[in-house]
Amino acid sequence: MSPGFLPAVAGQGAAAAVQLLVTLSFLPSLVMTQVTGVLDDCLCDVDSIDNFNNYKIFPKLKKLQERDYFRYYKVNLKRPCPFWAEDGHCSIKDCHVEPCPESKIPVGIKAGHSNKYLQAANNTKELEDCEQANKLGAINSTLSNETKEAFIDWARYDDSQDHFCELDDERSPAAQYVDLLLNPERYTGYKGSSAWRVWNSIYEENCFKPRSVYRPLNPLAPSRGKDDGESFYTWLEGLCLEKRVFYKLISGLHASINLHLCANYLLEETWGKPSWGPNIKEFKRRFDPVETKGEGPRRLKNLYFLYLIELRALSKVAPYFERSIVDLYTGNLEEDADTKTLLLSIFQDTKSFPMHFDEKSMFAGDKKGAKSLKEEFRLHFKNISRIMDCVGCDKCRLWGKLQTQGLGTALKILFSEKEIQKLPENSPSKGFQLTRQEIVALLNAFGRLSTSIRELQNFKALLQHKRWQWIMGLLERLLSVWK
Repeated sequence: MSPGFLPAVAGQGAAAAVQLLVTLSFLPSLVMTQVTGVLDDCLCDVDSIDNFNNYKIFPKLKKLQERDYFRYYKVNLKRPCPFWAEDGHCSIKDCHVEPCPESKIPVGIKAGHSNKYLQAANNTKELEDCEQANKLGAINSTLSNETKEAFIDWARYDDSQDHFCELDDERSPAAQYVDLLLNPERYTGYKGSSAWRVWNSIYEENCFKPRSVYRPLNPLAPSRGKDDGESFYTWLEGLCLEKRVFYKLISGLHASINLHLCANYLLEETWGKPSWGPNIKEFKRRFDPVETKGEGPRRLKNLYFLYLIELRALSKVAPYFERSIVDLYTGNLEEDADTKTLLLSIFQDTKSFPMHFDEKSMFAGDKKGAKSLKEEFRLHFKNISRIMDCVGCDKCRLWGKLQTQGLGTALKILFSEKEIQKLPENSPSKGFQLTRQEIVALLNAFGRLSTSIRELQNFKALLQHKRWQWIMGLLERLLSVWK
């Protein structure tokens, strides 16, 4: 053995050891820099939301979404784009949405009035086939005049100025029921100029910003010279709370959708059988602090902010569903009772959360100015709901419309506090009500956010595991050198 051999080996080992120690020292920060700490514009921290969501409310939401009342969503996927000529629908097979056959829809859902979840509206005999079931859509002649008038008021209310979304006409022949469990939100391959145009229109034309202020889109977007987007965030901080909130809601929705695609990605296809699962590489491209130049963690914080907004809406609307008159009707009375019990349990959990967003801080200034700003806020969001009809992939359009309508319903709830407080216990409300579509969208949209936060924890664990594998490999190389 030559005299210089041992020092050389020692030198190599020392260098590897230093590299290992550096890696170990950075491991916690690499894993946790995705998002942590207290959120802006509220007094809630990320860890509290993680614990509440992942261990308390996520399992219940998952069960609720499997119930018949919440799994069937009626949607029109054939409405034309109102803003530009469509460049054709996605031809990728995973973009396809399979509508639900009439025979699979519970009688109480397919035949009911859009508000058919009240006991007063269910005072009819059981009907045996689809043809007879259509009669359930009419007002029962045995109902009192007061209740009939309430139904008429509901119809007027649905056409009022309180909606934050462009709602589909459920009576349209193009509107079809979709089983959400059989058409899960996942990566379809839809991307490119069509998808880019949708998000660009949402951000550039509807997020209260002048075109002169550059806002970084996704990490894969073309950059604008040396501008890293910091000037946008400096500008954003100078806006009023309401306009900052609007941007964060849209950014959080975008982040949530991207997380769903990363978590349910087409990994491989063997003998015609696709395999779906988490794609770490795609997740890092969209959210890693280094690869996104700090943009990814900002978006994830906005996801948590959006979660707080919808969580707050659920806690505020609980009294609406706690009334005995409200019955989530599908025609299966035993299942309907169980569904309502589960829903009320979820509402109890939402009310127990100690760090809710304070919606009273919004639109709280000069009454005239606040009213004008609220209307502008509503119209901007309604415009975004209309842009969902420009999405070229049917499956992406389905979930975009549902999640947008869910958020729009949450905003409607937050700004209807006085009407909710005045709800009568045993008769229909003339001041505030929700259609079945709004209820289904509200709970499924929040379920998507809950899933996003759960998947985020999964990705953190996967990244940590991957880094430990790399470190163990480095240790093995180090030991082989010392031998």
